[in-house]
Amino acid sequence: MNKKKYFPTEKILSGLIIGLCVSMASPVALSATSAPQAAPVVTGLPDFTDLVDKVGPAVVNIRTTEKAQQSQGEMGADDQQMQEFFQRFFGMPMPKQAPAPRGRKQVPQQQEEIPRGVGSGFIISQDGFVLTNAHVVDGASDIYVKLTDKREFKAKVIGIDKRTDVALIKIEGSKLPKATIGDSDKIRAGEWVIAIGSPFELDNTVTAGIISAKARDTGEYLPLIQTDVAVNPGNSGGPLINMRGEVIGINSQIYSRSGGYMGISFAVPIDEAMRVADQLKTSGKVTRGRIGVQIGEVSKDVAESIGLSKAEGALVVHIEAGSPAEKAGIQDGDVILKFNGQPISKSSDLPRIVGAIKPGSKAVVTIWRKGALRELGVSIAEIEAEKTAQKADKKGKKDQANVLGVYASELSDAQKKDFPGGGVVIETVDGAAAAAGLLPGDVILTLNNVDVKDVKQFSAMVAKLDGKKAVALLVRRGNLSQFILVKSQAQ
Repeated sequence: MNKKKYFPTEKILSGLIIGLCVSMASPVALSATSAPQAAPVVTGLPDFTDLVDKVGPAVVNIRTTEKAQQSQGEMGADDQQMQEFFQRFFGMPMPKQAPAPRGRKQVPQQQEEIPRGVGSGFIISQDGFVLTNAHVVDGASDIYVKLTDKREFKAKVIGIDKRTDVALIKIEGSKLPKATIGDSDKIRAGEWVIAIGSPFELDNTVTAGIISAKARDTGEYLPLIQTDVAVNPGNSGGPLINMRGEVIGINSQIYSRSGGYMGISFAVPIDEAMRVADQLKTSGKVTRGRIGVQIGEVSKDVAESIGLSKAEGALVVHIEAGSPAEKAGIQDGDVILKFNGQPISKSSDLPRIVGAIKPGSKAVVTIWRKGALRELGVSIAEIEAEKTAQKADKKGKKDQANVLGVYASELSDAQKKDFPGGGVVIETVDGAAAAAGLLPGDVILTLNNVDVKDVKQFSAMVAKLDGKKAVALLVRRGNLSQFILVKSQAQ
């Protein structure tokens, strides 16, 4: 089964590969009386060298690290060789060994900075603002940005938006090379594009391909640009560039059976990424609008049965009590055809359009009800920010989720539709959870065969765990669910 994958920074990222065979038109002899012949559509393969020279200096390599507990002082030569082996070939520290036998001196542990992952990004201003993917930098202890001229800077996170997988970071510099931002609304399927990134830590790797589709709906918050970009670990967050040398997207996702490139990849449209970046730069967060409805697609049969000329719009299947939609008079069974004058071709258009409107604003909704068009006024509310469980305070007061090394947040509204039984989203992991292979973004569904409803219940269950026993977590990652055993850390 094909499954969509994000680019975990230590796993997957973007690039582009030439995947188009160009057939050359044969020359046609023209007589003095013959009509002029149309010029060939394609006269040869494109040359990307000037584009690379123009954009390349603004593309950066992003290296992240995290803090981990490491034993010190008793590592022998064999242990050191194994540690080097794991770091070089797996990009991770050697797994923790069993406790020392009784009578052997216990060595205290201390935090050590270890590699976390590698990604890409690009500079959007001469004073050092850099765009990348949220999953490249989220949860990192330290972030390092390296330019093509080998200069390296330590970066700070300005803001992260997980809904669009966009992050804005900042390095201290002046007169830095910056990328030219294009217009993703003007792209066309079939046009040539290139990407520059750091697959497998190979800095400044250039790959090429074409745009396969302009607005592919993958179930995320925004439509993505589909390309035949070759995506491999290390490219995530790099720019997708058109033939004018303009950035039109941020390479972000792939479809894959193996975790590697299989001919289909996706990029966040630069128009949306820049809107997010502007809000992150101003306030450090992104605010989005909502009206409080659950929606479904309008099928051809439904359209015919209610008198619509074609299958379009968003079918209202549920209205939240007290929501702006309820106050506006929207009802179950209404079909929303336009929102503030913008057509709703399919249901997924509605949350994107509403989300782009500033909370507190007024809007006009055009609906189809009982064979007639109606217009209703509605106020825009704000999507509630995702709540993250708080970590331990400086006095040592424990967050109960910390026993496992898991910090979790509530499911987003979109995720609640996918997981009606509940669950929690992993924000960051360390200690035993990290060693067991849990990752940020994983959804925990059960703990020791007990359904997990929300963060409060999850923390309460973790608080009762026996620190000496393994914990079985049912975890959803992508399209797959799996049990992961974690040995909790006694506190």
